[in-house]
Amino acid sequence: MYKLDTTKWTVERIMFLIAGIFIFGSLVLSMIAVHGFFYFAMFVGAMLIIFSLTGFCPMAIMVDKIKSRNM
Repeated sequence: MYKLDTTKWTVERIMFLIAGIFIFGSLVLSMIAVHGFFYFAMFVGAMLIIFSLTGFCPMAIMVDKIKSRNM
């Protein structure tokens, strides 16, 4: 069984947290306010697929720069 080490915050772990917050938030907003927020959830999902296939993710680059600046 695979279990991620939760003693430290890696870039990948932060990316999963941000993606989860974005998708959950956009789906809640699409149910409450405007249905157009579904497109934001689709965009986040597409970026997760691109990240898994190519290793490129603009949000991961930003998180890495912010994380390295704080250390």
